[in-house]
Amino acid sequence: MVRMLARELAAQLGTDCAPEPQSTLAGGSAHRFYRWRCASGWLFVKVARNEALARFAAEARGLTELARADALRVPRVRAQGVAGGHAFLALEWIELGATDAHSQRRLGEGLAALHGVRAERFGWDGDNAIGPTPQLNEWCSDWAAFWRERRLGPQLELAVRRGFGRLLERPGQRLLEVLDALLEGHRPQASLLHGDLWAGNWCTDAGGAPVIFDPAVYYGDRETDLAMTRLFGGFGRAFYAAYEGAAALPEGHEVRAELYNLYHVLNHANLFGGGYAQRARGMMDRLLAEASS
Repeated sequence: MVRMLARELAAQLGTDCAPEPQSTLAGGSAHRFYRWRCASGWLFVKVARNEALARFAAEARGLTELARADALRVPRVRAQGVAGGHAFLALEWIELGATDAHSQRRLGEGLAALHGVRAERFGWDGDNAIGPTPQLNEWCSDWAAFWRERRLGPQLELAVRRGFGRLLERPGQRLLEVLDALLEGHRPQASLLHGDLWAGNWCTDAGGAPVIFDPAVYYGDRETDLAMTRLFGGFGRAFYAAYEGAAALPEGHEVRAELYNLYHVLNHANLFGGGYAQRARGMMDRLLAEASS
């Protein structure tokens, strides 16, 4: 497979590539990651089973969409396709630098600029994935309907199939019913989103510029990106101050952050089980209490 991949990389890039990667990088069980030398420069190459082809293609489209915004550095897509029965995605190799308050500020300012790219409706031109889970992006003109039908609803259905129905199904259905009330009066614009912005999906390049990668792109409420930055931590005061200085968040964003992060916690429950399902139930109970207050 490796030799076939080298030939495919060389063919797409129109340049010589080493017959084998220079090194194998640490990664998950579903993917393999390589550092690969080509005459045109180093590549970061993801490889997975052939069924990952559509997911890699969606990731490439998302990276291209983010790059067009010219707000933050994004790895350039260099090649993608199938070789030796395996799907692959080749990106430019970015040398990493140290993250500090300055790079955090630049990330906050850049994210605000990214969110300034707008669409007329919520969604995207194609479905993609949040991690390995399919993410639905069919266009919708109503934000509450989009969040109910494209985000929380599918995750709840999957949670029931995963065996969490007793814990999550009833409060989840009640939450879907009161979602319009929770979002009453909130009329967000459809902003370009990274979609999966946790601390592991950004870094700093050797020049100190922030870099974002591994997106789950769509157009939605910009608060969803900000909410996820708080879900697992890793973003400092400089980041939030810079973002708020460029694009302050409207009143009520704290409650909406819990609603938006429920999507990611449900996804983690569906992927990893256990404590995430309990955490999702607690979030549902708090949101239901808020809706009835």
